[in-house]
Amino acid sequence: MKKTLLLFVLISANLLAFGQYENAKQVFESPKLKTAVATHKVVAILPFGTKISFKKQPKDFDLEAHVQKERAMATSIQSSMYTFLLRKSSNYTVEFQDVEKTNVLLKKAGLIDKLDEVTKDEVAKALGVDAVISGKFETEQTRSEAGAIVTTVLFGGIGSKTGSGSLTMAVYNGQSGDMLWRFFKAMNDGVFSSSDELIDRMMRKVSRNFPYSK
Repeated sequence: MKKTLLLFVLISANLLAFGQYENAKQVFESPKLKTAVATHKVVAILPFGTKISFKKQPKDFDLEAHVQKERAMATSIQSSMYTFLLRKSSNYTVEFQDVEKTNVLLKKAGLIDKLDEVTKDEVAKALGVDAVISGKFETEQTRSEAGAIVTTVLFGGIGSKTGSGSLTMAVYNGQSGDMLWRFFKAMNDGVFSSSDELIDRMMRKVSRNFPYSK
């Protein structure tokens, strides 16, 4: 009986901690936001900068494979963001450039791997858009997927968290390169999460603050 009670207390504490972590968010709006957004017609979504770290590095860690995983996740989140916005396009005041076109143009301009070395107005000019959406996803893996799956089976998904991280999204004016809007959200990383689920969770929090919402 005591063991069951202790287990219940531990699970409840974890749920409370996860909930508080998930609620951590920050929103920034520039005084120039409304004036600038009113002139925007086409917006591009850039690949999201992605960093995956480990509380304890796996024994079979492969650096090259790790870098490839980060790059794949960067374009996966970009694609998920585009899909989400396209699906709800009637809710927004602008059009969003197809991400395949965005990435082709970035490659032609030699910018696809140098986005952190150029200004956002330079990127917008190369893409022929009025603004760009840039983002960053960082996660630290704290538990093995196998361990999380066991927890999911035992407790029906309670506490099935493999890591923690954060997702940042920002809108930059294409003409000046100035940041107009920024959203930061702390995220729990579940074993069954996908980039689509990640974006859905974030955009539900963003919806009331997203600058292009009608």
